Amino acid sequence: MYVDSHCHLNFPELAADTPAVLEAMAANRVTNALCISVTLSELPQVLQLAADHANLNATVGVHPDTEDSPEPSVADLVALAARPKVVAIGETGLDYYRLTGDLSWQRERFRTHIRAAREAGKPLVIHTRAAADDTLAIMREEDAGAAGGVMHCFTETWEVAAAALDLGFHISFSGIVTFKNAQTIKDVAQRVPLERMLIETDAPYLAPVPFRGKTNQPAYVRYVAEEIARLRGVSVEEIAAATSANFFRLFGVKPDAH
Repeated sequence: MYVDSHCHLNFPELAADTPAVLEAMAANRVTNALCISVTLSELPQVLQLAADHANLNATVGVHPDTEDSPEPSVADLVALAARPKVVAIGETGLDYYRLTGDLSWQRERFRTHIRAAREAGKPLVIHTRAAADDTLAIMREEDAGAAGGVMHCFTETWEVAAAALDLGFHISFSGIVTFKNAQTIKDVAQRVPLERMLIETDAPYLAPVPFRGKTNQPAYVRYVAEEIARLRGVSVEEIAAATSANFFRLFGVKPDAH
């Protein structure tokens, strides 16, 4: 049994054939998936997917890459987080890789999401790229640990992982861990405590080997588990069971919701 803790099933690459995506999940023993919000304008699509399918849940948030977007207030996010099947706030965080210049708006948006998560009592789904120091600093300043959550699609060093773990966060690995040149991430995957680990696809992006370069989908999350099992010298069943249990506990999802 596997769970995809982070995917974008409303994106065009996957939304065009939702039944086939869900059938492939079932065929690969992927019981649940979390559909992630990246803009408020697309949020209705994410919420509809969760409403239509018992084994899908949703988040609410605005991705740090989204420029020229109406900024949600804490009250906006808290109200949206109360919608049925919404289990987390995000995807939020910082990304200094794609955007340059004055990114103070990005940092303020991140603070707003953390405050909303604390008020709503929902965990955070955090994205960080080329911004680890500022991400961790804001997490500490805003007491993100009070909400908890996950560092999704982790691509940083062990030192960053350890700092996030110290704040009470989980670490989630994507198909990148299967890439031959991703040694830093492979090293982290060997060291993260199993009780604080999640797996994800970030579909439709970052398909794992042997599908690298193709459209990703939740069915492929088992390849992430298989690589982590290989790296740690344990059975894939152990990785699957632990990461699934961690998902259900962190996001308050019932394991039988499928």
